[in-house]
Amino acid sequence: MTAADRTSITDIAGIEVGHFTDARRPTGCTVVLARGGATAGVDVRGAAPGTRETDLLDPGNLVPQVHAVLLSGGSAYGLDAAGGVMRWLEGADIGLDVGVGRVPIVPGAVLFDLAVGDMRIRPDADAGFAACAAARAEPPAEGSVGAGAGATVGKIFGMDFAMKGGIGTAAVSAGGFTVGALIAVNALGDVVDPDTGAVLAGARTADGRTLRDSRRSLLRGDPTQLPLAGTQTTIGVLATDATLTKAQAGRLAQAGHDGLARSINPVHTMSDGDTLFALATGQRSEPPPMTLLGVLAAEATARAVVRAVRAARGVTVGGLHLPGLADGEVRGHP
Repeated sequence: MTAADRTSITDIAGIEVGHFTDARRPTGCTVVLARGGATAGVDVRGAAPGTRETDLLDPGNLVPQVHAVLLSGGSAYGLDAAGGVMRWLEGADIGLDVGVGRVPIVPGAVLFDLAVGDMRIRPDADAGFAACAAARAEPPAEGSVGAGAGATVGKIFGMDFAMKGGIGTAAVSAGGFTVGALIAVNALGDVVDPDTGAVLAGARTADGRTLRDSRRSLLRGDPTQLPLAGTQTTIGVLATDATLTKAQAGRLAQAGHDGLARSINPVHTMSDGDTLFALATGQRSEPPPMTLLGVLAAEATARAVVRAVRAARGVTVGGLHLPGLADGEVRGHP
C-alpha cells in the first residue's frame, strides 16, 4: 500500500500512538493515547495472559474511561512500563479527577519476547515515558518496532524454526463508522492470509527456507517442540469513533478476536495470553450498529496482523536467526 492509501488506528480522531524500541535486545513497548479519555473494554482469550487494570473495565465497576493503553514486550517485567505512562500523563494533567489531583487510568498487556537476546533488557518505566513522548496522531511505524520489536511467530516446532513477528495497524470504515486496530503479533501459530488461507509467516521446515504450515503438520501428527506455557501472546488495541458503553466496548474487543482467528492458526492456545482492548472515543453520537462494528473490528484486526508480519525484518541475536517476511528468505509451504 502507498502512504496515501494507508489506514491506521490513528484514523480515529483523538487516538495517538507512540513506540519505544530498545535495539540492544531487541524489545520495546507501544502506547495508545486517548488524551480526552475513552470508554474501554477488554477480552482476554489466551490461557496465559499478562495484564494490568483489566478488572476496572468490567461494566459493573466504577471507572468510566481510560487515558492510555500499554502494549509491551518483556513478559511480566514489561508491566513496569505502565508506571512511566502514568508519569507522563500526570505531567500533562491527564487523568481521573480525584479531588487532590488526577490519576491516569492505564490498562495494559504484555507479550513474551525474553528468548530473543538478553532477557535482562526489558521495557521499564522510562521506556513507557519515552513511548508517550513519541506519540503522534500520524500512522505509526509497523514491523519490528515498539511492542513488536522482539515478537516472533511459528514456534510450535521450536524456536530455531520460527520467524519474526511485529506490530501492525489497519482501519476499516463502513456506514459512517470507523474501527482501527493496532496488533503486536507474537503468536505460537502461523500468520495466514485471511482471504486465501495461504501461510505468510510461521514455522519453517528443517532447512529453514520453506514455510512448514503448522496446521497441516499438526493434523498429520508431526511431533512438536512446544515451548513453555506463557511464552507467546498476541496483544492489541481496537478503537472506534462510535459512542459505546463499557459493555459494548467489551463486545467490540470480543469481535476483534474473530480477526485473530482468521489470521493466526492455531490461536488462543495454552501458551498464548491473547488480549485485545477496545476504545470508543464517542465522536459519533447516534446509536452504534454493533453488528457492523463487530464486522469492522474483525476485519481491521486481521489486516493489522498481516501488516505486522509483512513489515517485520529479520534479526540474528546470540546465534538465533529469525527471518522476516520482508527479507524474502523463506518460500511458501510445500
